[in-house]
Amino acid sequence: MRLATWNVNSLRSRIDRVEAFLTRHDIDVLAVQETKAREDQLPLMGLQSLGYDVAAAGYHQWNGVAIISRVGLEDVQVGFPEMPTFGDPPAAEARAIGATCGGVRIWSLYVPNGRKVDDPHFHYKLDWLARLRESAATWTDQPTALVGDWNIAPTDDDVFDIAQFATSTHVTPRERAAFNGFLDDGYVDVVRPHTPEPDTYTYWDYYRQRFERNRGMRIDFVLGSPPLAARVSGAFVDRDERAGKGASDHAPVVVDLADLVDLADVADVATDGSP
Repeated sequence: MRLATWNVNSLRSRIDRVEAFLTRHDIDVLAVQETKAREDQLPLMGLQSLGYDVAAAGYHQWNGVAIISRVGLEDVQVGFPEMPTFGDPPAAEARAIGATCGGVRIWSLYVPNGRKVDDPHFHYKLDWLARLRESAATWTDQPTALVGDWNIAPTDDDVFDIAQFATSTHVTPRERAAFNGFLDDGYVDVVRPHTPEPDTYTYWDYYRQRFERNRGMRIDFVLGSPPLAARVSGAFVDRDERAGKGASDHAPVVVDLADLVDLADVADVATDGSP
């Protein structure tokens, strides 16, 4: 199975790019963030003609998440238990959708930005992550992928210049502790071992030629439960997809999962010693 996650920054605006990406990389499941549309506004005919099913959650022109799959789309769930609300009046935002695809439980997540460290949105972000962690801790015994735009750079090497983020969100100790809490619970950042090169980023702001100068951030991740992490055979960031006219400010992150039958064959070879 080939799984990808991509903050597309408007699915309606970039549907041609999404369809081309799915075809070019032979993607089985794509988790999407910032669809920026209600489900009834999404252009789905092209995806369906390519053999994909789509589950989406979106309430207006902000946020929005989706899962696009050609290997099944079962047990769709919008939001996780006790997911915090935000706004006046408080309301659930379209930031999390889960589905089982090809036997893997996939969650497409758009973690709140936080805005500023003294903003109520920052406290909402931390609460949102804490509630997600509580739920995710009960999913570690099954093949589970927590994927998406986490809006956190877990290490100083995940930003182009940590000095420029001295008073910013995304790099604060509290945000990093929240992210690392998932790792403490057994989840694995399955992409990092396959992308060890320095200055590997997934997001570049549009202004000041950030992409052209590679002044980016690594904030899009695939966290896999132990059963899922054991199946990862490769991963990469499709940096080229950030280039060109009409690109999202994020690049897709792609992960390859070995099929269970392939793992069984490997185990058999290891047991009997035959080639």
